[in-house]
Amino acid sequence: MALLSVNNLSVYYGVICALKGISFEVNEGEIVTLIGANGAGKTTTMQSVVGLIPSRTGTVTFDGHDITKTPCHKIVHLGMTQVPEGRRIFQELTVYENLLMGAYSIKDTSGFKNDIDAVYTRFPRLAERKNQIAGTLSGGEQQMLAMGRAIMSHPKLLMLDEPSMGLSPLLVDQVFEIIKDINRDGTTILLVEQNAGKSLAISDRAYVLENGRIVLTGTGAELAASEMVQKAYLGG
Repeated sequence: MALLSVNNLSVYYGVICALKGISFEVNEGEIVTLIGANGAGKTTTMQSVVGLIPSRTGTVTFDGHDITKTPCHKIVHLGMTQVPEGRRIFQELTVYENLLMGAYSIKDTSGFKNDIDAVYTRFPRLAERKNQIAGTLSGGEQQMLAMGRAIMSHPKLLMLDEPSMGLSPLLVDQVFEIIKDINRDGTTILLVEQNAGKSLAISDRAYVLENGRIVLTGTGAELAASEMVQKAYLGG
């Protein structure tokens, strides 16, 4: 069953067409990845889905709701949360305060302490630094904080935009393990990632974006084995 369905989505920046009628689905329980070169339209797709950029044509349906024209803050209440490219944590707030901001859409706060404890269990480094100013964290710690803040809202769909960007190889491995763990715990994942090898290895399905169009789709394993994908994105 499709939790997220994007149909014929077109987005323009002035006269430039950034997305050219793309369509894709994310089924409940899946990890789905969008791969492509810089400028292919991956981040634009994410931002349009969550309501940050208006579309010229097309529809976005999430969990049975048409959210095409829905403001982004209302989309969070429906159960969709994004970890944006560059993390976008609140630099001047503490780790704990950042996590608190992630739960702003939760009306019933009775389980808040359990939610915080669950984040600290998943990210022990955040527990060690809960009173530290977030802007002083390392890049890897900031990525963990951005992901922890996002899951505080109990998302049905977690969207991750370039979570491995700027991280060391060891931290990249850790981030992808965390993504798998979050998915195993029941959260559907839509992933935008330039590290095609790592992302395809954990994906149920994937789409290749080129110049604002989807040019290839298949399972993660099928795309990893594709000659086109290997030459363009895997160094084959």
